Amino acid sequence: MKNQEVLDPASDAEAVMAAVAHQCLIAALDHSKADHINIILDMGGASNTKDETPVLKLPPRALRFFVDVLRQMAKQEPMLLVPQKHELTTQEAANFLNVSRPFVIKEIEANRLACRKVNRHRRIEFEELRRYQAAQQQQSEQALQDLTKLSEELGLEL
Repeated sequence: MKNQEVLDPASDAEAVMAAVAHQCLIAALDHSKADHINIILDMGGASNTKDETPVLKLPPRALRFFVDVLRQMAKQEPMLLVPQKHELTTQEAANFLNVSRPFVIKEIEANRLACRKVNRHRRIEFEELRRYQAAQQQQSEQALQDLTKLSEELGLEL
């Protein structure tokens, strides 16, 4: 993935503004069942006409996205924007999953992770990588639940 896709962490002042905006948007989303939400923009007196205040009409789904971005900014964490149909190399997929490249290749060969070939190179769609990650997480949670149930049946509780 290219460096320009990584958004640097917010400054202290930006983090404070993001935290306040995050809370405002959460309140707007929590109390609204509307199909859109109007946001009044304060242009700092830069409006063309005296009485005309710009209003931004957004769907709640877009606001949920902004809430996620603002939450990350408030935490001062870097963000990575990835287009949905973005394809990754096996090394990039390994970095994303925090595993080795040979592990990713084994998962592909075992048909647990879908990819397409470009000449001799494998390309994995980001959406497929997210699906795989969610399936692995669900499998881990199920294994933990089974282990907990087994320990309770055997009376191994602390």
